[in-house]
Amino acid sequence: MAQNDRPERIKSVIRVATGNFLEMYDFMIFGYYAAAIGRTFFPKGSEFASLMLSLATFGAGFLMRPLGALVLGAYIDSRGRRTGLILTLALMSMGTLSIAVTPGYQAIGWAAPLVILLGRLVQGFSAGVELGGVSVYLSEIATAGHKGFYVSWQSASQQMAVVVAALSGVALHSSFSSAQVDEWGWRVPLLAGCLIIPVLFLLRRSLAETQEFQRQSRHSGGEIVRSIGANWRLVVMGTMLVAMSTASFYMITAYTPTFGRSALRLAERDTQIVTLCVGISNFVWLPLMGALSDRVGRRPLLIASTVLALLTAYPALSWLAAGVSFSRLLAVELWLSLLYSSYNGAMIVYLTEIMPAHVRACGFSLAYSLATALFGGFTPMIATYLIEVTRNKAMPGVWLSVAAAVGLIATLWSRRRSGSPGGDPARLEPAGTGIAAR
Repeated sequence: MAQNDRPERIKSVIRVATGNFLEMYDFMIFGYYAAAIGRTFFPKGSEFASLMLSLATFGAGFLMRPLGALVLGAYIDSRGRRTGLILTLALMSMGTLSIAVTPGYQAIGWAAPLVILLGRLVQGFSAGVELGGVSVYLSEIATAGHKGFYVSWQSASQQMAVVVAALSGVALHSSFSSAQVDEWGWRVPLLAGCLIIPVLFLLRRSLAETQEFQRQSRHSGGEIVRSIGANWRLVVMGTMLVAMSTASFYMITAYTPTFGRSALRLAERDTQIVTLCVGISNFVWLPLMGALSDRVGRRPLLIASTVLALLTAYPALSWLAAGVSFSRLLAVELWLSLLYSSYNGAMIVYLTEIMPAHVRACGFSLAYSLATALFGGFTPMIATYLIEVTRNKAMPGVWLSVAAAVGLIATLWSRRRSGSPGGDPARLEPAGTGIAAR
């Protein structure tokens, strides 16, 4: 792809980002309707137990991400970006369809939660490398000096999924009663997602392989995995970098409807509107912050946003808890949206830059999936548990502060490893031995 072929680059961004949209759309729908899904697929006991089982199933998909990152990431690094992205879309589609059509617990008993769990595990296996594959693809087709802007569209496409999922929630609750949504209505957005799968396959099949990958020497999947193991410190640092991003994202998107309804006792429609506004806010801020990172550097944004999160997350949630209202929830979520977008806009491209090219998809995906499993996927469950045991509605702010502290430490650690006050991430050398160290 020629450097001046901007129209074709724009088309490639759209083609690769649309599949990423489906991945996040499915995850958001599951998170938004966690309570209804819990009542449908799990034995009925207490509402809290049903919700926790549903959120645990939501989080279980994230436990498969590291395995998917290693297996599918090595496949993408050895076989190509385009081929791997088509495979991840196929796996994601299978998981989505299984959740959309499985009968409830009352109809088929324990087979229902088992099928749902299997579907979530397949989704998690695919998602373990989907985000990394998309980010790497965008970084490799980006024009010089605009890599942050290009890569930011990976996350921006996810925000469109948040917006569409939230709009579906507003439409459902405007058209049907809460009982109807709980009984069967939550399936409608998932089935709608299944209908666009053929279009997404056509778009991804038309992708061209990146020139950077074509220029690389080929390594087997086993060699790539061994190289990742030899450079485990780089993966650990990457995992810590992602912690702030993934915890804040799932808190202000997937967890918002559950938080607003179960903890704050706000109307379902209000929480969906807040989530919709957060998705729009993220969509606007992410490309702007990605472009800003191209100008001022990645680390200034990473440090500023983590410090602000440490200083304001818990106080903001405390202010909300002291006087629960729609307007306060919206204000707090939009502030957290700005912090998330500032950090993520710089962090995603930074992570692609510190990974050696020939293990970029695998290394990126493993670091991201580990962080998502440890900090992101279980954020709704952890936040729900913390509120339950402390009776303090502001406790999610503590969890976000922990993730911000981890991200800040990783940012400072990466600066020390680069040995450059200017913080050129491309100069980072992976630790250890093996392919990546040659």
